Amino acid sequence: MSSLFAPALAGAALFAAAMLPVAPALAQDAAGGRQPPRISVVGEGEASVVPDMAVVTLSVLREAATAREALNANSTAMKEVLDALKAAGIAERDIQTSRLDIQPRYAQPARDKPQEPKIVGYAVSNEVTVRIRKLAEAGAIIDKVVGLGVNQGGGITFVKEDLKATLTEARKRAVADAMDKARTLAEAAGVKLGPILSIEENAAPPRPIAYAAPMRKAAADMAVPLASGENSYQTQVSVVFEIAR
Repeated sequence: MSSLFAPALAGAALFAAAMLPVAPALAQDAAGGRQPPRISVVGEGEASVVPDMAVVTLSVLREAATAREALNANSTAMKEVLDALKAAGIAERDIQTSRLDIQPRYAQPARDKPQEPKIVGYAVSNEVTVRIRKLAEAGAIIDKVVGLGVNQGGGITFVKEDLKATLTEARKRAVADAMDKARTLAEAAGVKLGPILSIEENAAPPRPIAYAAPMRKAAADMAVPLASGENSYQTQVSVVFEIAR
């Protein structure tokens, strides 16, 4: 009897094996495992704001025959600069040493007499980063410290201290832009836009883009005219919509 049923059993086993790959696919379809059709867009938003603070980089450079002499001269000049900044109302928390550099100076050898480099002096540079919260006084402060010994630096950036409201507005505009793009794509494709499946903001933090503004003097005696202009902050969001069935 077993020999008679062997072919039948083998055929049944082959049939069952052939059906195995189909079963999970059917179960997946039944459980809704397939991702619904979707539309993915990137929305961009931008909001502008007038800066209320200046961040200035100032540096004192002094040279002397020895490193000690150069450092002493630099320290004397920088102390006067720091005292002037504090006298102008700059808080200690807004003044930070950002670089201190001591470098040897070498004699330039004659072209027809090659020789080993020889140290002939030293240069000491001390750099501070200053936050000036009263923009109306920024030009006068810069002019004052230059007169006291600042002879390098001068990098300046205008920023807004509290960006929460500005970035919130930029994000709202980015989402609105994404929704507008999605509606346009859905209409062009002849489909209906479904619910939002995901929203993701760009990982990179929004960076300011400066726009020029007319030069303005905040005070009549401001020796260094400055234009703070306006900063624009941009952000992006990726939004995925389901296509309604």
